[in-house]
Amino acid sequence: MTNNKQKENYNRLKLVLVEQGKTSRWLAEQIGKQENTVSRWCLNKVQPSLPQLAEIARVLDVDVRTLICPTK
Repeated sequence: MTNNKQKENYNRLKLVLVEQGKTSRWLAEQIGKQENTVSRWCLNKVQPSLPQLAEIARVLDVDVRTLICPTK
């Protein structure tokens, strides 16, 4: 058995930032987080909490559901 399972994406944060022409550095400044924290969220290495997702959605002026990958 090989361990070639494709990494799952749980959030769409990087895509939404690209669509809006914004950077992870910009978002980090807006929400008071370290740039490396936002970068790990964008790479789906770790996930922001639900309150953090709500704050990100507010800053980006999107529905919070836009930031989450659908399960179906």
